[in-house]
Amino acid sequence: FPYLLPLAIMCDFLKKMNCNTGPLLGAAAVALALIGPKKILQTIGLADDDKSVLETPASCKTSLTFEVPNNLPVSDAQLFEQMLDKLSKEIVEEMRTTYEMPAEAITWISEMIAYTVAGGKMNRGLSCVSVMRTLAADQGREFTDRDRVRACALGWCIEFLQAFFLVADDLMDASVTRRGQPCWYRRPEVKLIAINDSFILETCVYMILKKYFGTEVYYPQLVDIFLETTRQTELGQLLDLTSQPQDGTIDLSRFTNERYMSIVKYKTAFYSFYLPVAAGMITAGVTNGEQFQIARSILCTMGEYFQIQDDYLDCYGLPEVIGKIGTDIQDNKCSWLVVQALKRASPEQKQILTDNYGQDDEVKIAKVKELYVELGLEAVFKSYEEASYKSIKNLIAQVTDIPAEVFEFLLRKIYKRSK
Repeated sequence: FPYLLPLAIMCDFLKKMNCNTGPLLGAAAVALALIGPKKILQTIGLADDDKSVLETPASCKTSLTFEVPNNLPVSDAQLFEQMLDKLSKEIVEEMRTTYEMPAEAITWISEMIAYTVAGGKMNRGLSCVSVMRTLAADQGREFTDRDRVRACALGWCIEFLQAFFLVADDLMDASVTRRGQPCWYRRPEVKLIAINDSFILETCVYMILKKYFGTEVYYPQLVDIFLETTRQTELGQLLDLTSQPQDGTIDLSRFTNERYMSIVKYKTAFYSFYLPVAAGMITAGVTNGEQFQIARSILCTMGEYFQIQDDYLDCYGLPEVIGKIGTDIQDNKCSWLVVQALKRASPEQKQILTDNYGQDDEVKIAKVKELYVELGLEAVFKSYEEASYKSIKNLIAQVTDIPAEVFEFLLRKIYKRSK
């Protein structure tokens, strides 16, 4: 309680001066009983219903209200899908009114959102909804329609953040397809405009956060976790992009397990696993740093497992199933498969990797894949997958302060996935 802070400071001061704190505590108790905490807060300018600290008078956008639609579907998954249309319309309307964008720009943004944000598996966003529902039940709170709409809005913030990352990542990697269609930048009318489009997608995150959570006392915490997660992901992307010299030289000695694990943690684990859970915990009023630390530890381990799956599927997954053409070999990526190959390869086999890895040549790509088969990397992955699954289950079993379903939902989504 903020009104106890000055009292605590005064008591501490009196103790240091070897004074009796009893009279002060007694007087404070009487004051609280007679005047009430709200009046005391108002007196010192910290009224508990005072939203001025959350107001943004310098911004063009000052309205912080949203509507809860009638007759919401029972299924959270159905509601989540429907909410993208609602959020997209709100975003483009705000672009039109608050930011004075002309019809041509509005059409561009609307089409860009539909192309780049929709069409994914939505695991991250749905995980956030599941976490918020689970924590509400654990706290004995009703999960109202308003709560459901806000949970979906928060989940889509994560999906918009991912779209921002993916549009930029596809450009940096010169990728061909994403989610079963040409990458956004590959459209002839888009090209390098995609760079600015990725920035717009990032701003959409904060437009949604402000509209749906701007009046909440925990709003700054939400903004902070999204900003930090963005920073972590961009640092992970830096480690990935600089894992090889940019002059075209192939230096496989840089593909160490330590570097790979850092890339995985920062580029994938924080935004894909920790963010959906941490954001849900923040909205549930969790403030215990130890609980966040426990969640971070489990979820980063889960993120490691997920990314190793992703690297495996890049090589062995079917493009029509995973929604993209795997390019890790020709892109000279610090992939789990090449790291494992380097650990197991003989000098002759390492030379095969040196001669063929990181080159966009079908014959050389085939030689690398043949070496992966020779080294039995499929079996190595299957063994890792089972061991990792058991390890994560054991970590979850040791958690006492957070409902296990918070983590189990995510684990069910990724265990033995094919896309």
